[in-house]
Amino acid sequence: MANAVVIGAQWGDEGKAKVIDYMTERADVVVRFQGGANAGHTVNAGGRRYVFHLVPSGIITPGKVCVVGSGVVFDAEQFLAEVDELAEAGISVADRLFISDLAHLVLPYHKALDAASESAPGAVKIGTTGRGIGPAYTDKVSRTGIRVGDLLNWNVFLKKFIRNNDAAKLRVQTPDGKPAGDIPDLDEDEIITRYHKIRERLLPFIKDTAFYLFNAERDGMRLLFEGAQGTFLDVDHGTYPFVTSSNTTVGGACAGSGVGPKSIGHCIGIVKTYTTRVGNGPFPTELTDDIGFHLRATGNEFGSTTGRPRRCGWFDSLLVKKAVQLNGFTRLALTKLDVLNDLSEIKICVGYNIDGKKVDQYPTNAQELEYAKPIYETMPGWKQDISKCKKLSELPNAATDYIARIQKLCYDVPVLLISVGPDRADTIEVAGI
Repeated sequence: MANAVVIGAQWGDEGKAKVIDYMTERADVVVRFQGGANAGHTVNAGGRRYVFHLVPSGIITPGKVCVVGSGVVFDAEQFLAEVDELAEAGISVADRLFISDLAHLVLPYHKALDAASESAPGAVKIGTTGRGIGPAYTDKVSRTGIRVGDLLNWNVFLKKFIRNNDAAKLRVQTPDGKPAGDIPDLDEDEIITRYHKIRERLLPFIKDTAFYLFNAERDGMRLLFEGAQGTFLDVDHGTYPFVTSSNTTVGGACAGSGVGPKSIGHCIGIVKTYTTRVGNGPFPTELTDDIGFHLRATGNEFGSTTGRPRRCGWFDSLLVKKAVQLNGFTRLALTKLDVLNDLSEIKICVGYNIDGKKVDQYPTNAQELEYAKPIYETMPGWKQDISKCKKLSELPNAATDYIARIQKLCYDVPVLLISVGPDRADTIEVAGI
């Protein structure tokens, strides 16, 4: 397998973790390159369910190396909790899980700032996870952040932490000195004591991962880059301001891991066969009727990170076509086809009506998107269980017609695989890479 990047083609929650886990068998190193603990990747394998927020999904495959790259904002406490859960499951991460020394730390004051910004009177409610992601990226861009590598020298870390924590205390207070809303406590001494212990556990994981990946590729190892969130949460190309704080598109793989563009062989777009979104922001094909509730219940559409119910709607081809344009997908991986099993008819959005004009290109202006009315094609459903299908030829004709229509609408990008159930084994492979 050539080196590959896996990117969500919608608003996240497309099933990236399952596809990454499936593809890890053909890779040697799995690299997470952006986002933070606001991402939730769920893998069902061997009768067990694993939920990852920072550790790359490939970690459950024996012998594979996993890297948390420099583009990630790193919550050390969440990371160590996942390491402990893996140990309880009998999975060792020794010498095969590394953190970039250049990744920026998410610290308690970032979470306090996140909570304060969401609860401030008059603030635009983005619907964040409250994990401190935005404030951590703000510090990174404003050049006041603290990196994982700063933990190598406790005195350096301590000096920077005290400076930033004291500044944060002022930012989360109202003018009369009271806390601005329901925010976590910023007990400086307690946090320092806690992070001194965390530092000791993290030291064996810290590495110049860009250099490691450079040498790994020279040695013939195959790299698989794991995106978090989805294309339309990209801070530049997403439905701004209802986005995350990093580049979730393919360009982020190079910047967030330290490899050059030459290292990318394939870009795989993960496409849910309907559409979901968590948090606020425009969503033209959203369904608030019984079908929308059916999709949520059948697809278990609740956030892995927060448990929030996801908004559900019909497949939006304009959204995915734009994702193809932005990422240059060479393959599509279609997920959750089985969730549509019970529907007698299925709709596909093939255009928008905006102010009386038909539009067939996804608008970059989020305000236009708010007023977009979907134009649908209707296709027959298959009304049968497809979860036991192992080959494309075993699917009912209505299901293969639906797949073919999605592919045609999305610039005929070849379909790599189709997911027909939550487990690793519930996968139909269609095209190779």
